[in-house]
Amino acid sequence: MEKSDLGKNKFNRNSKIAWLMSGLFGVLSGLFMVLGYQLEKESRINLADKNAMYIMALIMVVLTVDAKHVWDNYTSTFYGEKLMGLFRLDKYRANYGKSDKKSRFVQNWLLMMALNIPVLLGTFPGFFVYDAQDELNEVLTRTFTTHHPLLHVLLLGGTIALVHKITGSWNAGIFLYILLQMMVITAIFAYVTDYLYQKKIGKTGNLITCLYYGLFPTIVMFTLCSSKDGLFGAFLLLLTVFLFQMVEDLEGFLSSRLKVVLFISSAVLMPLFRHNGFYAYLVFVPFALFYFRKKIKSFVTPMLLIPVALYLIISGLFSGILSSEGTHHQEMLTVPIMQMARVYTYDPEVLTQEEKELLTSYIPEENLKLYTPRVSDMVKIGFDNELYEKDSKSFWKLWKSLLVKKPMTYLNAWFLTSYGYWYPASVMNVYQGNTVFTFTYKDSSYFGYEVEVPGHRASLIPALDSLYRYLSIGSFQQDAPVLALLFKPGCILLIYMFVLFYRLSRKSFSGVLPFMPMILTFLTVLLGPTYLVRYVVYLWTCLPLLMAGNPASNAGIR
Repeated sequence: MEKSDLGKNKFNRNSKIAWLMSGLFGVLSGLFMVLGYQLEKESRINLADKNAMYIMALIMVVLTVDAKHVWDNYTSTFYGEKLMGLFRLDKYRANYGKSDKKSRFVQNWLLMMALNIPVLLGTFPGFFVYDAQDELNEVLTRTFTTHHPLLHVLLLGGTIALVHKITGSWNAGIFLYILLQMMVITAIFAYVTDYLYQKKIGKTGNLITCLYYGLFPTIVMFTLCSSKDGLFGAFLLLLTVFLFQMVEDLEGFLSSRLKVVLFISSAVLMPLFRHNGFYAYLVFVPFALFYFRKKIKSFVTPMLLIPVALYLIISGLFSGILSSEGTHHQEMLTVPIMQMARVYTYDPEVLTQEEKELLTSYIPEENLKLYTPRVSDMVKIGFDNELYEKDSKSFWKLWKSLLVKKPMTYLNAWFLTSYGYWYPASVMNVYQGNTVFTFTYKDSSYFGYEVEVPGHRASLIPALDSLYRYLSIGSFQQDAPVLALLFKPGCILLIYMFVLFYRLSRKSFSGVLPFMPMILTFLTVLLGPTYLVRYVVYLWTCLPLLMAGNPASNAGIR
């Protein structure tokens, strides 16, 4: 076969892959937009709505064609050149050196902390919320469970309890813990920004990235929040950066003992702050081993496997030393519990008397009657774990029986606790009507905002306190629906899909592999109890890394 024929066949194959990836982007986007709209407005999917189905098909076709067109032309278009020129200012690369690296890292770190401190003072002592009181009480009462990551419980509760013992102030302990956490998270942000500078984003890109990490409200909220999500997202971000460095220069990475130690540390610390991170990393390892299969005889294999062993050892030691209770089964069974609860609530006629009795033996009737479509807490809290341990087979037999009878009810039940992650215009207000320590959720439950007891809000900059209250629990999502899209997980997800599917269409796997732990972690939250920004804050923190590994720039691509 002549070279021209080989080139033509290769072009045809690449074109088919590009159409496949753009088609996948278009189809998923259409599904997310139309089905998400129905779930938001009607709390169910309505496939019988022909107009909605026509619109969905039209969106799929338009976005498929548009994505393919943009992918084919973006590097040669006027706007593509301008965008690339903004961040890839090569003239600054000539001034980059080792002597300059440390000072720039420190400057970026100090700038980010300087941007965060006014918000911390404005919301003093910081955001002490999302199970914060429970975690503190575990330390105070010496009664531990594995429901909350024990490392976080000890760090949070230990710091606050120690400072309170010294000063007599709960607020002082909360403030110190959040301040220390902020220093760790912003240090990781500064490292990421420095890495991107080395990828030629230039001084302009460096400043924009610093301002993004230091000012974007969603990131700042969790940088200054006592919940485990901020640290979890930060270590996941650090792991992602190290993976980029590995795909760019594996030998160079392995030759640095410090980087190897930091990689292992980030891969261990990430799941120690959120259990689902372990499952995501565990699934990621085979993909990484396959990608690096030609280097399988190097230290890369043990480096990838050591974090798994260390996590299991450390988790086991924590549980044994602290005599902690195990995690209850309902945390893993949220989706099937909500599916059967929805059948009980909306389609009770399909339940036989025997099935109803079996269902209420696992989930008490008083809990089933508390079913709300978007949050599982009030239903799953009554789940009988002892009965499930004795007879899980009957539970799953019942689940399969009801699935056959009401498959759409099952689909609706699952999507209603997860669509906020993938519908770009979702209003994050799953706790509407719930009363907490200092307020009742009304317009929004985008972020917890408050200070749980024993802390209390004592703002030193009331204007910033009011701003973050408005963004967190106020009517911001309704008042500025277009601007609010940047605050929605579903919108950020579309950006990732657009870029990563493009890289797959170009077979640029090195630009995709580093994001896999994040992608797999995201998939785990789709099986969670509800949709909250706290569970996916890493979507925002990892976003600047889309500037790394750009196949069009030949930066770090194989």
